[in-house]
Amino acid sequence: MKKLAAMLMLATALVAPGWALAKDVTIEAQMVRYSGHAAYLAVYLTDPAGTYHSTLWVSGHKTKYYGTLRGWVQGVSQAGSINLDGITGASVGGGETLTVHADLADALIDAGYQIHVDTAVENGGEYADDAMIQVTSTPATIDGSGYVSKLSVSM
Repeated sequence: MKKLAAMLMLATALVAPGWALAKDVTIEAQMVRYSGHAAYLAVYLTDPAGTYHSTLWVSGHKTKYYGTLRGWVQGVSQAGSINLDGITGASVGGGETLTVHADLADALIDAGYQIHVDTAVENGGEYADDAMIQVTSTPATIDGSGYVSKLSVSM
């Protein structure tokens, strides 16, 4: 009986981490068709009060243009510091789709958190909160207001 209990505890210890306390969230930002430079995007999370929580992805390698992503920059500035290691990529052209995979803690899902997308294009417009969507366990899609045509989130 003790051997069985020990084996069950060991099996639980090995399997339990697989029951993640986080979910893989897929975020897709479909860009409107436009000509010109590719867009810089910041994909970030805010808490239920609208306060910046974390950065999920930044598109565009020239850091001098990050300042045009106004909502994100304001949130990052208030947070004090940021680590972009491993969460940056190429800017996104007109008609293209940016797909981001992020692990979000279960506690953030269906708890009032929101995913924001800010966009900016060199010699074009800048859109803080171009698209904003609630983090819910149900797949959802919303329309953007600038360079983002549609923003969808699924788990």
